[in-house]
Amino acid sequence: MPAGDGPRVPVWGLALRLVHWGLAIAVGIAWITHHGPPWLHDGAGYAALALVLLRLIGGAVGGERERFAGFVAGPRATLSYAGRIVAGAEPRFLGHNPLGGWMIVALLAATAGAGLTGWLFTTDRYWGVQWVAILHSVLADLLLALIALHVAGVAFTSVRQGENLVTAMLHGRKPRTTSRHPEPPADA
Repeated sequence: MPAGDGPRVPVWGLALRLVHWGLAIAVGIAWITHHGPPWLHDGAGYAALALVLLRLIGGAVGGERERFAGFVAGPRATLSYAGRIVAGAEPRFLGHNPLGGWMIVALLAATAGAGLTGWLFTTDRYWGVQWVAILHSVLADLLLALIALHVAGVAFTSVRQGENLVTAMLHGRKPRTTSRHPEPPADA
């Protein structure tokens, strides 16, 4: 896939990228150890909760493309964007597109829910309570499904837009333009 024709511009700051990859690692460890050592599973869950809190703070006061107000679109704009994807005519966004914005909200909510129910299960009041265990398991499964959709969306958008979004999330920069989108991005 083309790397983009224009100069690379900063899009995502170091703090956001560290939280993103930290969440990926923490959730991965929690999933791998769900039948393993409780100290490791619980520790990964608490780390994920702390990272969600940091992301929520960044979403309120962070940089332009990190604030939720800057990339979480309303229902009409999101549905319009989805329709344009189906038609093969979606605009390129330098930051998150409307569907990506809602995926971030869903991933953070599912991670927080799984982390909080996991924590509840360790308290005296909710230790061994069946509905808490079931809800934790359902939220963990939902989180895995959302992660799969997120990875698929990143791959689809990378191919469709002609840029590698994974490397952009590693170094924080994206091309100002691509061969498919020679004009400045819609949200620049």
